Amino acid sequence: MRVVVVGATGNVGTSVVRALAADDDVTSIVGVARRLPGWRIDRTDWRQADVATADLVRIFDGADAVVHLAWLFQPTRDPVITWRANVLGSMRVFRAAAEAGVSALVHASSVGAYSPGPKDRAVDESWPTHGWPGAAYGREKAYVERVLDVFEHDHPGIRVVRMRPGFIFQRAAATEQRRLFGGPFVPRRLIKAGRVPFVPDIPGLRLQVLHADDAAEAYRLAVTRPVKGPFNIAAEPVLDAQDLAKLLDARIVPVSRRMARAAMAAGWHLRLVPASPGLLELALRVPVMKIDRARDVLGWTPRHSSWEAMRELFDGLHDGAGMDTPPLAPDGGPIDRVRELATGMGGRQ
Repeated sequence: MRVVVVGATGNVGTSVVRALAADDDVTSIVGVARRLPGWRIDRTDWRQADVATADLVRIFDGADAVVHLAWLFQPTRDPVITWRANVLGSMRVFRAAAEAGVSALVHASSVGAYSPGPKDRAVDESWPTHGWPGAAYGREKAYVERVLDVFEHDHPGIRVVRMRPGFIFQRAAATEQRRLFGGPFVPRRLIKAGRVPFVPDIPGLRLQVLHADDAAEAYRLAVTRPVKGPFNIAAEPVLDAQDLAKLLDARIVPVSRRMARAAMAAGWHLRLVPASPGLLELALRVPVMKIDRARDVLGWTPRHSSWEAMRELFDGLHDGAGMDTPPLAPDGGPIDRVRELATGMGGRQ
């Protein structure tokens, strides 16, 4: 089996490539990325390509499956750029997969594609996927879901799988996530148990988390097994502020949603943080997901708890961890942080 992984050098992509390379049924992997990595792995060739402009049909030719992971989180200050990369780029990936005669397409959707939902009970994959319009991430993930609806109707011979994970963490991706969402003012040395002064307890803050290796295993199963349709994937337990406070040995301070929104908006407008305030709204509104279908149909069970995934994130943030790919480059210290500031918070391309 020949598999093409689009967006192969990021948090999920590197883990998916590793999982596929360990599967004897996968004979070759093509990793596609905008910037080529120094990282090398068995049975994997690299292609430099931007999904918004490249000739993807040529890259996909001869592939049995395409895994589409590429997603641009920044610049949050220019949603036209992210729309072109994420929505129009996804459309180009899907069209190229059909033209190349690929038999399976596995797409990275998200819990962020779901419409606002309950936090006190879990919903299955039938919950509406209209996103949260206040965040570009939710709008774009939801729109691509509609694109896939049409694609599936027009191409019934292609097996389409939609993965809808919770928040995905691993040690090697911690610095990337700090750059994307926290920015250069996050004091990495303070991200350690006993050093964080408090954790805000915001109403509605309940997070479903999983380790990148477990997400990768779900993708591997989706590629190699005759399944189709959407799959929610997340580890247990669902985490709240009390859980995060326990992990960080910090106290809890109640913070209203209004106050949290105002603080996030102020930080973004003052260019102190790159994450837009809509992302906080999205996180507070997404529903808790059932993962029964992933277990029963896909045969997937996470090996890491959500506690373990969060610990790796915190440890990686403290240590400035990363790996030899451009998105996952480790923390380079003050010089790198000055470069982040120079690009404009939330304005990086």
